[in-house]
Amino acid sequence: MKTSLVVLLLALSTFVPAENQPSHPIVLHAARLLDVANGKVISPGEVLVEGEKIAEAGTSVSHPSGAETIDLGDVTLMPGLIDAHVHLFLHPGAEDLQTVEESVPARTIIATLAAKADLMAGFTAERDMGTEGAGSADSAVRDAINNGSIPGPRLRVSGNAIDILGGHEDAINFNPAQHVLSNATYANNADQLVEAIREQVKEGADFIKIYQTGKDTLVNGQWHTPYQYTAAELEAAARETARTGRRFAVHSTGEPGALYAAQAGAESIDHADYLSDETMRLMKEKGIPAVPTFAIVEYFADHAATPKAAERERAMQAFHAAEFKKQLAAGVPMAVGSDVGPFPHGTQAREFELMVQYGMSPVAVLQADMINGAKLLGWEGQIGQLKPGYYADVIAVPGDPTKDISAVTKVSFVMKGGVVYKK
Repeated sequence: MKTSLVVLLLALSTFVPAENQPSHPIVLHAARLLDVANGKVISPGEVLVEGEKIAEAGTSVSHPSGAETIDLGDVTLMPGLIDAHVHLFLHPGAEDLQTVEESVPARTIIATLAAKADLMAGFTAERDMGTEGAGSADSAVRDAINNGSIPGPRLRVSGNAIDILGGHEDAINFNPAQHVLSNATYANNADQLVEAIREQVKEGADFIKIYQTGKDTLVNGQWHTPYQYTAAELEAAARETARTGRRFAVHSTGEPGALYAAQAGAESIDHADYLSDETMRLMKEKGIPAVPTFAIVEYFADHAATPKAAERERAMQAFHAAEFKKQLAAGVPMAVGSDVGPFPHGTQAREFELMVQYGMSPVAVLQADMINGAKLLGWEGQIGQLKPGYYADVIAVPGDPTKDISAVTKVSFVMKGGVVYKK
């Protein structure tokens, strides 16, 4: 038996299948509870869970006959974390070689382990932003989680993502004679975009991920990145995704690509290192969030192959941090996404700390994650708050996360859909 499969079986041995969900009510009791919508912590905190949903939440709840009480002590109960930008099929190391050397079955095993690591870190909902060459395998992972076969967050998946010939994910650093496949699905014009979208919808995509810019350069303090699709091409993508009840998100680090995406109504603009005044105005007007992904750049800087490469990453991070402040001042909505995968799964709560470091308050980051994140993933009114009728996705952290955001990096308890995964 392959070592990776043995590891997977051991990892899943502690998983509680959905059919073993407690039939009795559960009362969670703790010193505090986060009211994320109002940006405050109340004390004490209790949550009554019946089945997979929250029945009551507040300083005191009913204790029905036969209910199990779990007293978690001096912690804060809060909604499960949301990561709006993950790559379950990637792991630390040479990203381009992973997609060439590792088979899709092997990468799918890796994705199941990544999903569990993220859940154990308190991330109960995520948006997988492309399998990087593994096709629609993320829909299989999503479905296995949904039917209780494996542990993991609630997932919205995009399949393989879409790119142009010679674009951001097109294996451009390899010998052309080797015909190394792109890590995304080719689409070079509006008709091909529509065709690729239809293919990905057929294969189970919940939304469409489009690479809109790249390669990025920072020269004399000026950000440069070529766009990949015109405004008209993205409008065609918007019409096709809307036809199927879906939306599209873009990898876009700069202009004019970000503007074209905002004009077409992308559900989010991910990375968003540089946004023009007009793009920021449209994002505020249309409620399109930016997803900054600071954690990945910090990791790349800290693990760069050369001092020069590290200097480049740190310069880009500093530029983005300064632009981030401008975006906040302009009223651009934010969501929290880490780009985890190229750095270890389960460690991505670092993104919360960096968003605070670069200009947001802890409360604003928590609201960006849970309120904006739930809306972005299409689960507004279902996740992101501890309220009756919402899914019982509940985590516990030490201290008060509205004062010290680092609390979210120390998750001690995880419940998803009424099932306890970590205690």
